Amino acid sequence: MSYDQGDQNRPSDEEILAQKEIILKQLLSAEARLRLTNVRMVKPDLAALVENYLIGMASQGKIRSQITDDQLKQILLSTQQPKRDFKIERR
Repeated sequence: MSYDQGDQNRPSDEEILAQKEIILKQLLSAEARLRLTNVRMVKPDLAALVENYLIGMASQGKIRSQITDDQLKQILLSTQQPKRDFKIERR
């Protein structure tokens, strides 16, 4: 009994990534794409979270025009964890 038959209908990881890139190309302006690429190099988890968020919003029809760099900055700021400040007092 072979379990590979069900896997033939599934797209490969490469196909999924290619589709994701096509969708993001349509959603983001050139500057926003560049910023997301830079974020992906430094924080891949954050970039993946934002990409999935944008694709989800687009599939629901909530994105009507291209996302600009400033809009992407706001999305990135809203998804990041707040930084904790530590104060060290010496006595």
